[in-house]
Amino acid sequence: MVTTITSVLNTWNEIGIFSYVIPFLLIFAIVYAILDKTKILGGENRGILAIISVSVGLLSLQFDFVSEFFALIFPRFGIGLSLFLVLLIMIGFFFPKDQDGKKGQWIGIVLGVGVVIWSLSSWKEWTNYGGFGGWFTENIWALVVLGIIIAIIAIITKKPKGGTTIPASKS
Repeated sequence: MVTTITSVLNTWNEIGIFSYVIPFLLIFAIVYAILDKTKILGGENRGILAIISVSVGLLSLQFDFVSEFFALIFPRFGIGLSLFLVLLIMIGFFFPKDQDGKKGQWIGIVLGVGVVIWSLSSWKEWTNYGGFGGWFTENIWALVVLGIIIAIIAIITKKPKGGTTIPASKS
């Protein structure tokens, strides 16, 4: 019997692994880690933390909002990571390191914000509650141009390391 990875993944999808099990595990792990790290409930009894985490994980899957949102955001997140990787490789080829020794951190921030906005504008539940899906789609290029203008202004007005701005020339 030959089974392909595609058929295994399709079977998992049909039985709800991607819609319910993985989102539950992700939410459970994040809630448990936050409760354990912050010690907001004392942190002594991990059983209580596990019960709360299981409850939050199960309740979050009750109406399929989380499943639908995860189905939108994580494929886009994968695309964003791919774009980030390609841009980092290209920056590594053509540009030296920044003064702080960091390369392209701003690209990750921009792509991360872009993925979140892209996902929210595509999610029908977001647009039902006054989201900006239609507005964002109509005004995307105006926002891109505005962002570029703000970035140029920020770069031009950036103070040098000495803390003073470049003095204006006297006329």
